[in-house]
Amino acid sequence: MSTIVIGLSLSFLLFLLAAGLTLIFGMLGVINFAHGALYMLGAYVCYQIVQWTGSFWIGLALAPLVIAALGAVMERLALRPVYERDHIYQLLLTFGFILVIEEAVKLIWSLDYKQVPTPDLLSQPIAMFGSQIPSYRLFIIVFGAAVSALLFFVIEKSRYGVMIRATSSDSDMAETLGINVSRVRTAVFALGAGLAALGGVIAAPLVPIELGMGFSVIIDCFVVVIIGGLGSIRGAVFAALLLGMARAVGFTYAPEWVDLITFMLLIVTLLTRPAGLFSRKGRAA
Repeated sequence: MSTIVIGLSLSFLLFLLAAGLTLIFGMLGVINFAHGALYMLGAYVCYQIVQWTGSFWIGLALAPLVIAALGAVMERLALRPVYERDHIYQLLLTFGFILVIEEAVKLIWSLDYKQVPTPDLLSQPIAMFGSQIPSYRLFIIVFGAAVSALLFFVIEKSRYGVMIRATSSDSDMAETLGINVSRVRTAVFALGAGLAALGGVIAAPLVPIELGMGFSVIIDCFVVVIIGGLGSIRGAVFAALLLGMARAVGFTYAPEWVDLITFMLLIVTLLTRPAGLFSRKGRAA
């Protein structure tokens, strides 16, 4: 039972990260290499807010908003001029963001690792099916499921989702129909940045907060995005569940095979469904 809970909590943590990446990559066509750095920055901002207020919940509420605002500034000032250029410009620009964010982290928080304590409400384990399950991991599962449902509704069912999909499909036609394409792109990038920070906040009580922590997760995020399909929230959920459970079972029974299993899933997907399992191009409707 504990393996299942760990796998599900890892899955929904991966989803929070990959959802922002798939929105930016799938909807805007931007290869955001700085996504892991925004995840790291979200964890640091949460740590600072907890230091000031003593409340993890205030950090959970405010840190993603701070990073979302930063993402909006990044999109307006830096990314907007390179949308029509080759992807290499976006790659170099977002890599530059990584360097700037890391230097800012060094300047503000130094190189010592930080830790956010588990909130008191979720510090005690819960007895389930004969096992002691960390309540914080159960919180991650419930919270991640709620966020995935909300994102699916916004992207797939709401008027805002229609505007986002229209902008990603044909920005010129969307602008002709009265959609403010620039504002939509800013909102999507800000949302993606906020989701990256949200993942960092959720991970903060589980892992040490340190410089470079984003590099350890960004590869898994790209794997989730590729397997699930660009721009697909349901694909991100499915791929995160698949990868999270595979890694949890692998660490339990065959830890030396975990990375091989991860990349085998990626290779099989690329060979059979290069556009991803839930790619919009692969769906009839």
